[in-house]
Amino acid sequence: MKPQPFIIERTFNAPVADVWKALTQKELMKEWYFDLSAFKPEVGFIFQFKGGPTPEKQYLHLCEIVEVIPEKKLKHSWRYDGFEGNSFVTFELFDKGDRTKLILTHEGLETFPKNNLDFVFTNFVEGWTYLINTSLENFLSTNLIK
Repeated sequence: MKPQPFIIERTFNAPVADVWKALTQKELMKEWYFDLSAFKPEVGFIFQFKGGPTPEKQYLHLCEIVEVIPEKKLKHSWRYDGFEGNSFVTFELFDKGDRTKLILTHEGLETFPKNNLDFVFTNFVEGWTYLINTSLENFLSTNLIK
């Protein structure tokens, strides 16, 4: 059976420039995503953050930007410190005038340890669905981005 990536698609009532800023500006990212110590949408930029199922159980995420097409595509690696496996997250933006279609693809999830229930496919589905459909949607609909 061929590995399946997780893909979520959403159209926001926000111009592509605003969605791009929400995806790439550290101060905006902490409002809907994770609080990163540093972030630059530049190929080769390495960033990290902590996240997990509970405040007591957090994983250090290690990421590197591998592709950037401003206001169109942002792709980075996603792995966990101390665990095998490496995956890739791609945000693709499609300009629809005053609206933006976002397609997020997270591939390589099958490379993570099968014996760690925190890394099961359904947890990624739940996490990304919340982040894109709830957190980012709420952020974009209630904030004026400059």
